[in-house]
Amino acid sequence: MTTFTDIGVETHDHVGLIEIRRPPLNFFDVSLINQIADALDEFDRDIEIRASVLAAQGKAFCAGANFSDPARQEQEARAKDDPAANLPINHLYVQAVRIFRNKKPIVAAVHGAAIGGGLGLAVSADFRVTCPEARFSANFTKLGFHPGFGLTATLPELIGKNNAELMFYTSRRVTGEEAYRCGLANELVPQDQVRDAAMKLAREIAECSPLGLVSTRATMRAGLAERVLAATNHELVEQTKLRATEDFKEGVKATAERRSANFRGR
Repeated sequence: MTTFTDIGVETHDHVGLIEIRRPPLNFFDVSLINQIADALDEFDRDIEIRASVLAAQGKAFCAGANFSDPARQEQEARAKDDPAANLPINHLYVQAVRIFRNKKPIVAAVHGAAIGGGLGLAVSADFRVTCPEARFSANFTKLGFHPGFGLTATLPELIGKNNAELMFYTSRRVTGEEAYRCGLANELVPQDQVRDAAMKLAREIAECSPLGLVSTRATMRAGLAERVLAATNHELVEQTKLRATEDFKEGVKATAERRSANFRGR
C-alpha cells in the first residue's frame, strides 16, 4: 500500500479507514484531495475492502481551503493576470471528481466543522455520522465567493434545492442536530462516538455481498461523477471571476478578523 504524507490509511477486515492528518483544522489543497482519491482507488482494487470510513484528526473534520494562507494569496494575485495560475485549483476539482468515481460506499465521520470545500468533501461520501458539536457550512457567499467542490450539484440532491439555497445564500452554520433533521447527516451520536459509529455502519455495509454492493451503488450513483464534473467546471468559471473582486478580498479579510464584512458589490 502507498505511503501517504497527509492521511493515514488502515484496513480493518472488510473496512478501509482514511484519516486526514492536518490538525487542527485539516485545510485541504490539491495534494490532500489527490491522496484521498488515491487511497480510495487502492480500496477499489482491494477485493477484501467493501466499504470505507473517511475521518480526521484535530478539531475540525475539514475547514476547506485556507484563503488566508500567504502562498494561496500569492496564487490569487497571480490569477488576476495569468489564467494559467488557476490550474492548481482546476486540478483540485479534477481530483475531487475522482472521489466521486470510486466504486465502494464511503461513510464520513464528521466529528467537527465541515466548512466550504470541507462540506463538499463530507457530501462526497454516501453517508455522514455526526454529533451535536459539528458544524456544516457552505460559507462561500460570506467570503464573496461562489460555491465549489461540486456542491451546487450534490447538496440539492441530498437535502433538497430550497434547503441548499438557504445554506448557500446565508452561509449559516448548521448544527449537527439540524444536519440530522434535514438529511445532511444520517446518524447523530455523542462526539466521542462518531468514529466508532461510522465504523459500525461501514461494517454493517461490509457484511453484504461485495458484488451486490458495487452493482447497486453504481445504479444509485449513476451519472453523479459526470454531474459533479459539469458543476465544478461551471463553479471554477464563477470562482475565477469572483476571485478578482474587492468583495472577495474583503470577505477573506473579514473572516480572518472574525468580523462582519463590508461588501460593496465590486
